[in-house]
Amino acid sequence: MTGTRLSIALLHYPVYDKNRQTVATAVTNLDLHDIARAARTYGLFRYFVVTPVPDQQALAERIGSHWREGWGSTYNPHRKEALELMRVVATLDEAKAELAESYGRPVKTVVTGARNRPGSISCPTLARRLQDDDQPYLLMFGTGWGITDEIFAAADLVLEPINGPGAYNHLSVRSAVSIILDRLLGER
Repeated sequence: MTGTRLSIALLHYPVYDKNRQTVATAVTNLDLHDIARAARTYGLFRYFVVTPVPDQQALAERIGSHWREGWGSTYNPHRKEALELMRVVATLDEAKAELAESYGRPVKTVVTGARNRPGSISCPTLARRLQDDDQPYLLMFGTGWGITDEIFAAADLVLEPINGPGAYNHLSVRSAVSIILDRLLGER
């Protein structure tokens, strides 16, 4: 399956706030559940939640363990299966290190955002790469007002933004993840 070489990271840091200051954003219950479900639906290897804030890490771990090991695991086995993909890490480097250890080589990083950037690749181009080679990839999504320029500059690839028919372009990260995963891995 193509998806097993693809993982995603939801970055809560480093991201921008509306004043373009670098901040750490809050973890949300809906993002944890919905993105894990999308990751499982499309056969991804791992879903990383990246936050350096210890209280936010503890919150995400508590929610995840409720559905993986607690009462929720027997109440909703499908949710358990999805949240088993989730790992909470303090830094993006931790996520990349775990994947490098799992695959025996570094992953290529792909960053997403709502703005057009020079040199971006299309979803069909990345989808072909996912099918044509055995390279593992980490697809990064941002919270707040988007991933910092430093993360974009350090990424191996930049994915073009999702564009609707008008100028409005403020999707929730949950929606963006689902749309992009379907464009990359959905049946056509």
